[in-house]
Amino acid sequence: MYIHQLKNWPSFDWDNEKLAQLLAEVRHKQGKLIGRMEAIGFKFREEAALQTLTLEIVKSNEIEGQFLNQEQVRSSIARRLGLDVAGLVPSDRNVEGVVELMLDATQHFDKTLSDERLFGWHAALFPTGRSGMHKIVVGNWRGIEVGPLQVVSGPIGREKVHYEAPEATLLENEMKQFLDWFNHEMNIDPVLKAAVAHLWFVTIHPFNDGNGRIARAIADMQLARADKSSQRFYSMSAQIEREKKDYYDMLENTQKGTLDITDWIGWFLNCLDRAVVSADLTLAAILKKAAFWERISNVPMNPRQHFMTNKLLDDFFGKLTSSKWAKMTKCSPDTALRDIQDLIEKGLMIKEEGGGRSSSYRLNDIK
Repeated sequence: MYIHQLKNWPSFDWDNEKLAQLLAEVRHKQGKLIGRMEAIGFKFREEAALQTLTLEIVKSNEIEGQFLNQEQVRSSIARRLGLDVAGLVPSDRNVEGVVELMLDATQHFDKTLSDERLFGWHAALFPTGRSGMHKIVVGNWRGIEVGPLQVVSGPIGREKVHYEAPEATLLENEMKQFLDWFNHEMNIDPVLKAAVAHLWFVTIHPFNDGNGRIARAIADMQLARADKSSQRFYSMSAQIEREKKDYYDMLENTQKGTLDITDWIGWFLNCLDRAVVSADLTLAAILKKAAFWERISNVPMNPRQHFMTNKLLDDFFGKLTSSKWAKMTKCSPDTALRDIQDLIEKGLMIKEEGGGRSSSYRLNDIK
């Protein structure tokens, strides 16, 4: 028997006392992270949010075995948010769809979540009306024609059924209860609400496909409400992808258990805690970059020099040569060499030892 078949479904219960300390620690770390981000200036907050949203979208899809081009995702986000970012690339329509979904969830977190809004998200995920080779119902709840929806694994003939969702005839009522609760229930900590919403939606499994990604988008929407900010600085999906087996095991055990979901919420909070801690690594790189630009704020640079300095601060791969500079900035080799020499004279770059026929350069570690 699955939890949606229990008599009191969906009256979830949990042990607030058991979760209180963990919740307090997570909320404290969230607050510290947001406070640190607010101190680094608007431009660098934008950059951190762009990195985080890119990671969130890429990793949420990877959890489901869908691999997106990270540069396309980043470019699509930057264009939609009107960010001044160099090196944007065109994005294909499935990338545009998943970006549209996530931005609607996080940038408009304070708006009502409705069935029509969810239908729009689902249609954005499947712009061709197909999931792989199979035609699916898009922009509506799954219908009775597809039969019981099961989550299975294993080879054909030896499949293991991990979960079976509620019947299609129940979906309209199931989703009405969920959306009424999500939009109106205020007597619950917003982070706990994200954990419950994630589980509740993915248990209903209202669509033919895409339920996991939409469940994580709903959780992100609720976490944005908890942070009172549309800017995301930590990625829950990136952490879930690192712990994918535990994630699926916990979902399966919870969906086959009781309506006491303390263990699920505890797992969610621990995962969120690790996501916030991981975000400190991203923040450290952003802070280092911000500090560098602050120290050299009075040093004049042309646009090519500014662009390449940013590239080097973003952990430029390989050795920087004048020919690479020329190629990346679309200038002549002589102009590239003059740009580099100018930065050396200003103390911002150093010519590396050795070099031979092709000299290489790096940024000076300015204190």
